[in-house]
This record gives sequence, structure tokens and C-alpha cells, in this order.
Amino acid sequence: MDALTLLHQRSSMGKLMGPVPSPEQMEMIYRAALRAPDHRELRPWRFIEFSGEGLNRLGELFAEAEYRENPDCGDAVLDAARKKPLRAPMVIAVIAKVTPDEPKVPKVEQVLSAGCAAHGMLLAAHALELGAMWRSGKYMFDPTVRKGLGLDEDDEIVSFLYLGHLGGRHKPIAEHNLGDFVERWA
Repeated sequence: MDALTLLHQRSSMGKLMGPVPSPEQMEMIYRAALRAPDHRELRPWRFIEFSGEGLNRLGELFAEAEYRENPDCGDAVLDAARKKPLRAPMVIAVIAKVTPDEPKVPKVEQVLSAGCAAHGMLLAAHALELGAMWRSGKYMFDPTVRKGLGLDEDDEIVSFLYLGHLGGRHKPIAEHNLGDFVERWA
């Protein structure tokens, strides 16, 4: 697949199935991540890969976060939180490993670099004919989840990437009017 076709056709896949991507596929996905823009070569990325029992451990961490937020939430809410990582055979937490005292590279730039790494992973997954979904939400900011993943104070969870094999139909890709987004100063 040529690069422009990849960029124009990539879409999120919400329904993902096993098996987990192969070690060879994961090496290509991580190599794509490491090509993200990186001012001063800080390499502000950290990836935590969850599969198998690791998905259950991540689900327990999500349930702990729910319970800490609302101890009266009930079993249904806790069970739903536990099941969230099970929507794919693999989840990768993409973390901006921030160097807080770097005067030439502010925190926002380091977080954006980690976001570019996550986007590179999505593109690589698509190029490998895998499905992927960038998920965000409250668990990215939850202190229980942050602590459970071993984040430092300045670190940020950029995304939870869900990876697997395509398990459903491709959604139609929305076409957008470039004029709605592009302003030209000539």
C-alpha cells in the first residue's frame, strides 16, 4: 500500500479479534512509533503492552478507578470497567514520558510527540492489515490508573491503542470539505 493511500484510507476499527499481532508485526508497529517527530531527541515515549492476563489486570485497574471515584457504583459498573480492555486481543498504553526541566522542549511538545508515535502505530497497523482503535477517556487521567501504570507526575497517558485483527465491516470513511479546515494566506 502506498503512503498516500494509507493516509487517506486509515480508519478506526471498533471490532477487533484475536490472535494478537505477531512479534514481527509488533516490531514494525513499534519501529513506526519511534519515527515520530522528536525535538532534541528526548524520546518522550513509553509503551505498555497488555495481552492475555495483562488485559484482565488492566481491567482490574479500571475497576479500581471506578470504585475509588464512587464506592457505591455497584457490580454492573465495575464489571463493565473490567471488560473494557477485552474489546481487543491487545491494548497498548501510549505514554508521554515527559522531561519536565527541558527548557527548549515544553511539556506540550513532548506530549504531541507521543501522540505522533501513537498515530504512527495506527498507520503501521493499518498497513499490516490489522485493525486498531485509539481510545481515550477518563482512565487516562485517573490517579489510580496513573499510579498503577507507574507514571511520574509529569507523564501523560496519550492513548490506549486497541489492536487486533479486523472483526467487522469497515465503516464508510467520511469525506470532508477541505475549505472547512484550510485557510490560505497568499
